[in-house]
Formats: sequence, C-alpha cells, structure tokens
Amino acid sequence: MTTPQAVPYPARLQVDYPDRDLDRMSTALRIFYAIPIVAIVALISGPYQGEASSQGSITAGGILFFATLFMIVVRQKYPRWWFDWHLALTRFTTRVWSYLALMNDEYPSTDEEQTVHLELDYPDVQNDLNRWLPFVKWILAIPHFIVLFVLFIGSIFAIIGAWFAIVFTGRYPRGIFDFVEGVMRWGLRVEAYSILLITDRYPPFSLN
Repeated sequence: MTTPQAVPYPARLQVDYPDRDLDRMSTALRIFYAIPIVAIVALISGPYQGEASSQGSITAGGILFFATLFMIVVRQKYPRWWFDWHLALTRFTTRVWSYLALMNDEYPSTDEEQTVHLELDYPDVQNDLNRWLPFVKWILAIPHFIVLFVLFIGSIFAIIGAWFAIVFTGRYPRGIFDFVEGVMRWGLRVEAYSILLITDRYPPFSLN
C-alpha cells in the first residue's frame, strides 16, 4: 500500500547550490556590485505617486495588494495579468536577494530564471479562496512574522559567515546555504498567503 504524497504548497522556491568556487572579488564587493540592480528593484517595487485629480493622488507599482483584496472580496476574481505581474516581480526580487545573500555570483537577470526556481500556483478563486479571509490573513500570519524576524536576523549573521568563507576558501558552506534558502522559502510562503493572497492554506512553520 502506497502512501499518498503531500500536496505541494502553492508557493515553492529552490535555489541551485553553487558546487564550485565562487568569484571572491565579486563576493568581497557584493554590496557595491548590487547597487544598480537594487535601485531597479526599488523603482519597480516602490509606490509611484501621480496626480489623479484635484482631490488627491494615485499610487501604483509593486504588489497590487489592496486591488487584489478588493477583487477577491467583491468579484471573486484574481485577474490573470495581476497574478503574472506578481509572479514576475517576486521572481525578479528573489533573484536579487539571493545575489545579495551571496548564493550566486551571476548578476541577477530581469527576466531569466538563472539559478532561482520560484513557482506560484494561480488560484481558482471561487473554489479555493474564502472571499472574506483576506481581511484577516495578515493578523493570522503574525506568528510567522515574529518567527521570520528572528530568522532574518539569524540569516544576516549566516551570510556574514558565508562571506568570510567564500573570500578565504571560494566555497559557500552547504549548511549555511540551506539555512538561508530555507528562510527565503518560508518568507515566500507567508508572502503568498498574506500579501499575494493566492492561497488560503496556512503556511507551515518549516524551512523545508
């Protein structure tokens, strides 16, 4: 008798481990090398303020959180192009963060997958999503936010340790790599649940 496999979470992340010597100079100066691509992330992800009328302004750019919440609650729809935008933006920013975390010395691409493999499942809103749950998901996710804050601090120290290891040996310690990848994966699942709103499945407390 075979045991049925667990259904994969609707947000998945895998980063290829660099089983080779990494560029020590690129690693040593990573914070400076990354400035241009981080600036692009800031421009794309941050709000854009534009005049809408004499009464106020409009905000666009980044994650369409409130627009998505409104569509799920009122229309029970998640426009496909909004989802595709979220997927593309999340993939791009994750490539940049993995570069900052020294997990690869290839400069982040704005459109190619490279070594970061990230998947989000497009939701069947009417059958899979509770139309009222988006109002409270951020509250339900507070335990995750607390744990992720602690893990994020730990990952900073882990990356600093990896920086010294790469500069002196050229190699990224596998244990540190798996930990940093796990924190990123955990954060992605919480983002998919509470911000991207693509699933009602509560994220597991797990790095795996």
